[in-house]
Amino acid sequence: MDESASPSHPGASGTPIEFPEERLVDAYRLAVLARVIDERCLSLQRQGRIGFYAPHSGQEAAQIGAAIALAPEDWVFPAYRELPVALSRGVPLRAIFDQLVGNSADVILGRQMPNHFGFRDQNFVVASSPIGTQITQAVGAAMAAQRRKHPIVTIAFFGDGATSSNDFHAGLNFAGVFRTPTIFFCQNNQWAISLPRERQTRSATLAEKAAAYGFPGVVVDGHDLQAIYRAVAEARRRALAGEGPTLIEAQVYRFGPHSTSDDPKRYRSDAEVTTARSRDPLERLKTELVASGRLDDATDHEIWEAARAQVAAAFEAAEKTPALDPLSIFDDVFASRTPQLDEQRAAQAAFGRPGETRA
Repeated sequence: MDESASPSHPGASGTPIEFPEERLVDAYRLAVLARVIDERCLSLQRQGRIGFYAPHSGQEAAQIGAAIALAPEDWVFPAYRELPVALSRGVPLRAIFDQLVGNSADVILGRQMPNHFGFRDQNFVVASSPIGTQITQAVGAAMAAQRRKHPIVTIAFFGDGATSSNDFHAGLNFAGVFRTPTIFFCQNNQWAISLPRERQTRSATLAEKAAAYGFPGVVVDGHDLQAIYRAVAEARRRALAGEGPTLIEAQVYRFGPHSTSDDPKRYRSDAEVTTARSRDPLERLKTELVASGRLDDATDHEIWEAARAQVAAAFEAAEKTPALDPLSIFDDVFASRTPQLDEQRAAQAAFGRPGETRA
């Protein structure tokens, strides 16, 4: 069953959960910072200074609105495009750039490809490339929380393409049967790489797929940060009340390529992108803030300039940080190195570190 996330359809609680207005400017600052990171990282990858990047421009309001509706103790299971969620959870910008560069300060120690970060302190699980795997992981973690009587929810972020994956159907079915405290947050950005949404399913919406598994599906304008917040806050309330999961379809648009390995000009028109950019969530939020007197052009300029300076400083520090020792590949296989690993490490050290040129 498709439900509206508008105040006229408040859900089971009877009263819509409104976005805290005092946080709107901070949410805009986060959105601007995320957009600046996106622009810079696309450029850095083209320069060969980072190896890979998956942009999120156009999806900032959906991600930030969802993240702010969560509690710090909730667990996030991202795909590989949730950098704004990480920022909203309090992940330091420097930590993100350390991972993108893969230097010795990277908390994952270079064990993952760029843009596949994870941060234990923020309950932000490491992303993985296979489509949809985080969905079943989020359900499993929610079941564990149920059994331990931990009052938390898990949220899985994924794109429209993931609704065609096995994990989507298995995860939603399990969640429905066991009424897990899980929020399924689908960012329908209209394209699964080069496959348009209309060629993925005959369903009128992706949210209506929840009906088959016995819980609500909600369609929300993903450009409206406050509407997203209300939908996720209500889903969280339902989950903690024992009412089970919710599938939220945030309708957004991916402005840029699927990743830096993709050329979107091969499968979509400039006119389509131009039309989508006219609904830019940052411009929408800025207009709302200006109209309410919370923002003016001078302050907006300061926010953008501060974000650019912050990003430049963080990347410069990350790029200057020493690289990982290649011999660290023998560490962390087990809690402590085995004699066999010590032997292999010594042999590699005698031969030379990987990447070294021997005379």
